[in-house]
Amino acid sequence: MFKSIANNSKNDENILYLISILWMNISKKRKKQFWLLLILMIITSLLEVLSIGLVLPFLGILANPEEVHKVELLQPFMALFQNYNPNQISLSITLVFVFSIVIAGLFRLSLLYVQTRFSYAIGTDLSVDIYRRTLYQNYSVHISRNSMDVINSIIVKTNAVIQQVLMPILILISSVFFVFFVFAAISIVNILVSLSVFIVFGGIYIVFGRQFKNRLEKNSLNISEQSNKVIRYLQEGLNGIREVIITNSQKFYYNLYRDADIKLRKSSGVNAFIQASPRPIIEMIGIVLISIFAYILSREEGGLVGAIPMVGLLVVGVQRILPIFQNIYNSYSNILGTYQSFSDVIELLNQDAPPRGIELIDLMPMSFDKKIQLKEVSFYHNDADDSVFKKINLTIEKGSCVGIIGRTGSGKSTLIDIIIGLFSPSSGGVYIDDMLITHENLRSWQMNISHVSQDVFLFDGTIEENIAFGINKSDIDRDKIKKSCMQAYIQDYIEKLPKQYETIIGERGARLSGGQKQRIGIARAFYRGNKVLILDEATSALDVETEKLIMEAIKAFQKDVTIISIAHRVSTLDNCDYIFEIKDTGIIRK
Repeated sequence: MFKSIANNSKNDENILYLISILWMNISKKRKKQFWLLLILMIITSLLEVLSIGLVLPFLGILANPEEVHKVELLQPFMALFQNYNPNQISLSITLVFVFSIVIAGLFRLSLLYVQTRFSYAIGTDLSVDIYRRTLYQNYSVHISRNSMDVINSIIVKTNAVIQQVLMPILILISSVFFVFFVFAAISIVNILVSLSVFIVFGGIYIVFGRQFKNRLEKNSLNISEQSNKVIRYLQEGLNGIREVIITNSQKFYYNLYRDADIKLRKSSGVNAFIQASPRPIIEMIGIVLISIFAYILSREEGGLVGAIPMVGLLVVGVQRILPIFQNIYNSYSNILGTYQSFSDVIELLNQDAPPRGIELIDLMPMSFDKKIQLKEVSFYHNDADDSVFKKINLTIEKGSCVGIIGRTGSGKSTLIDIIIGLFSPSSGGVYIDDMLITHENLRSWQMNISHVSQDVFLFDGTIEENIAFGINKSDIDRDKIKKSCMQAYIQDYIEKLPKQYETIIGERGARLSGGQKQRIGIARAFYRGNKVLILDEATSALDVETEKLIMEAIKAFQKDVTIISIAHRVSTLDNCDYIFEIKDTGIIRK
């Protein structure tokens, strides 16, 4: 038992810690909005209590209009009603009571609107900030993650945090204010009734909260894990649909998705039941308590007629308090049930942030006039004992064409990634004109590089948008697009298409052949017109003749460009000035 309590206390501290991290990452603008929202919560709670407080004199006057002058609450206003009979005064008070109910309802509606807008605005801030931080992480961080899990956290889990953490927190705060004011108001009239209601109802909700706490936390972990799997299996099945169809693996992916979805829905359903389960019991107990109090009050002096105002106050108070208690319990349950997703979102939010305003910095390419040098470079994957390279030295003169060969797995692509700056050497360094590449100048160096890989990345857009990758459509230079396509020997194919350069190529270039994809990638490199062109098996899907033409075009049109080419076919490297071979964690010139 003590262990359970200790665990509960620890988990509560974790939730408060996550909320504190969330608060630190909220902008100053949102924090100011929160304090204004807090003021609105207090005003709305006071108006709610006022509308409840008016029930007692309102029902008392309706029950006995002649007693209107004896109601202490109305004495400051009675001078206004000296020439009115009791029935006229009752009508006026009824109108005032109705007006107060309407005002309180409008404020409650306004509070709900503002809370919702505020929560979703923070949700947008979080989602955008997480995506921004994620994009600026090092390449090594990206390859260590499953992209589907990250996407799920940014989209699905961030949305869950909005609906099941942010909104519940705001509802919880406003509900606490309301409960406090209602308790104070009812206590003024009858402290015994007030204590009884709050102890009984509050106690039941506390018991339910402690009873189901561990189950909610367990389900939150399961929901987080299974939602990741659901997204992953959907993406894998659809992205690999060609292989799925060929290998008849539809049932395999269907079963994976079904099993994960069943577990996800089951945990979500159990959490929904736990959140709703106290209400029927509470309503039953509430009716019983009201009946008992009504009976007791009717036995006192004044009988049933005298008891009507107090019973009415109790009925209205309970009717308003029960949903508030339920809101508090639901908010608490929602936060517990979303704990793991909340934790996953905060983990991404805690990623190293890029410098503020980095998108506005107009970077200039690093000066590159002489050579690229690797000095005493060693590299280990994930601090493994087996090294990919050991103290290699390599010099590539500007304007030269260099070929790199080696057996599969020897580290050719890793060498390219080190030159590009995607990987940092475990020891040694990369120098450009005797300047060491560091974290501070890396982006300037990368602005000199065009990279074409064997598997060219293409998105579901037009041909010209894919060639001018990362450039707004309105800023695309169409003449430069055509020239680049001519150099890549794909212009004839494109201009025979009905929509030519506006042709949609499909997800991952699904409507293009392998060779066409690679030529689009080469055209992209030509369009960028950078000083360094890296070809990583970039012509492997082309026939020998087309490959030869493109390589000749590269040499002809890019005379001042430094070309680094990785290839398995020796013929691809015929135009290279010299060739390096990677062998036994070292590199030799052929």
